[in-house]
Amino acid sequence: MSETVNTPSASPPGGTWTLGDLTVTRFGYGAMQLTGPGVMGPPADRDGALAVLCEAADLGISHIDTAGAYGPHITNRLIREALHPYPESLHIVTKVGAVRDQHGGWPPARQPEDLRRAVRENLEDLGLDALDVVNLRLGDAQGPRPGSLAEPFEALVELRQQGLIRHLGVSNATPEQVAEAQAIAPIVCVQNMYNLAYRQDDELIDELADKGIAYVPFFPLGGFTPLQSTALSAVATRLTATPMSVALAWLLRRSPNILLIPGTSSIAHLRENVAGARLPLSDEDLAELDNIGH
Repeated sequence: MSETVNTPSASPPGGTWTLGDLTVTRFGYGAMQLTGPGVMGPPADRDGALAVLCEAADLGISHIDTAGAYGPHITNRLIREALHPYPESLHIVTKVGAVRDQHGGWPPARQPEDLRRAVRENLEDLGLDALDVVNLRLGDAQGPRPGSLAEPFEALVELRQQGLIRHLGVSNATPEQVAEAQAIAPIVCVQNMYNLAYRQDDELIDELADKGIAYVPFFPLGGFTPLQSTALSAVATRLTATPMSVALAWLLRRSPNILLIPGTSSIAHLRENVAGARLPLSDEDLAELDNIGH
């Protein structure tokens, strides 16, 4: 892997990871921010959104995260317009289990028929015969909620057996739900909220690493409320970097099974994220950053 920094041709930082039989870059791209405000409707700059997707591919990013609920339908259709026919190296990860209402809410849609419809719509919007990875979204907008996932997860297992899905994962899940899913069928990833300041899944990350299962943090930079910490700012100042760059670099160092999917609607910001995640962090930096979430 090239170590050149700040050049679009450089490989994304962190190397690669294997999702089942699919090799992806640990540094990926989350497409949620390509929609309009509130993750609803089309982007104000449609050509700019398409250009960001093309730039992600040109940077060597081979893991794109999306969902039919983004827009809804908007990000999937933009991905298809920008990148189809997809190169063999590019893998698209989507999620099902929630829809959008007219108020911009995220009501759950986890009945088997809801999931079958969502998979069909993802296939159509993305222009695919099979989806590389489908995450079952659990819980709600406030976070994971306890309860069995057996019925919806088994519906996705059936779709996988039909050849419409290659690999399965879970999102917004409790550790108990992750274990329940694994008892039903193999999973290749868990996608939960996690970042420097929000570290409730530390133990789960380590358990998944031992099993070769990826952990994909959403809101890696704090989401709608960006990370703020005097310790983070101090490390960033010492490294002449932005706090967000340091936060991404820390995640890549946290565990080898962590895959990043930071989103942006700006080519410049995308390049910044890729370059920033290459920051070398000393043992002193890591110790200082580790204390933020503790």
